[in-house]
Amino acid sequence: MVLRHGVYLPPFGELADPRVLAEIAAEAEAAGFDGAFVWDHVARPNDPGLPVGDAWIGMAAIAAATTRLVFGPRVTPLSRRRPQDVARETVALDLLGAGRLVLGVGLGSDETGEFTRLGEIIAPGERAHRLDEALEVLTALWSGEVVEHDGPAYRIDGVQFLPRPVQRPRIPIWVGAQSVRQAPLRRAARYDGLCPEATPGELVDMLGIVAEHRGDLTGFEVAIAAATDEQRDAYESAGATWWLVALPKICSRAEALDRVRRGPA
Repeated sequence: MVLRHGVYLPPFGELADPRVLAEIAAEAEAAGFDGAFVWDHVARPNDPGLPVGDAWIGMAAIAAATTRLVFGPRVTPLSRRRPQDVARETVALDLLGAGRLVLGVGLGSDETGEFTRLGEIIAPGERAHRLDEALEVLTALWSGEVVEHDGPAYRIDGVQFLPRPVQRPRIPIWVGAQSVRQAPLRRAARYDGLCPEATPGELVDMLGIVAEHRGDLTGFEVAIAAATDEQRDAYESAGATWWLVALPKICSRAEALDRVRRGPA
């Protein structure tokens, strides 16, 4: 499989403006990149004074400004979202992008104080349970069928969501994982891809576990985000299918445009 290249955009500082994200994505597309992915945060409490943009409005701007780029959040923590809202938003983005959306999901992190200081669920186990249940609800709503769901966190009582996504059988879901642990890798194996934080050697082990659960890795995507291209070949040999150029957390518009105009390495 040919390694595809994307840019990984932090919507902070000057990049908090969705018009700037759209401009950068359009330039990335023109330079030969295959995708543009966005951090999904609502606040950075430990970075006082830092402007933070809405990733979902930013993705809408990216979808409207491009014609070929795959795009999506990497990753959105579903425990803080209502799955019915995510269902509506993702279908709208998939329609706007004519079938180019990928949904990256994960537990998220409280390292920046984003969960604690906004009253979100903190316990990783509870967030994991909510993530799994939210994915079940989300994929059911995408089906366009009448949905009945009565779970610990969410209830859907005979509701049908239309329109359906452009993509069939559904919008691809890539799952975040940070270590060789069974639960996140089992979750990833049920869906379409992996967003790992791992060394090349750890990635080999992670994909071995995913393959055990799936049977094989046919069509399974693996998106690595890195600030430099130093280990790109090693990650590709380990099984990466996407190489995302990660821009610095604090990155000016001019710096971002300069990098993407140079194209994939």
